[in-house]
Amino acid sequence: MDKPETMMIDDVKYVRADAVKQEPTKDGLTLCIVRTYSAGVFLAWVDYEKCDFFNCKLVDCVRLWKWAGAFTLSELAVNGTSEPKNCRFAEVVVPEQRINRVIEMIPVTEKANETFSNAKRG
Repeated sequence: MDKPETMMIDDVKYVRADAVKQEPTKDGLTLCIVRTYSAGVFLAWVDYEKCDFFNCKLVDCVRLWKWAGAFTLSELAVNGTSEPKNCRFAEVVVPEQRINRVIEMIPVTEKANETFSNAKRG
């Protein structure tokens, strides 16, 4: 018998800890949406240990030129896009890139990452 992922107690929904999907990881890096002061917004793998808000190395970074189907970057990182065909993401051009003046790094959930595969590229 399959285990239920959620249950209701007194009108409160509880989720099993092992049912919660975490952020995707790759070689110890975390997939994030990175917003910078003047270089724009990126989807990239980030090593928090080696990244501060002045200098950051992004791995397999993609510039997000246009997004739709999410009101904020935070919503985009958590829920993804409900309108991937109306998004415009660049292709990965270089395997790693250094950027300066990072404003925020928002970890991306697996759920959100799955919606990005249908966004327009290039």
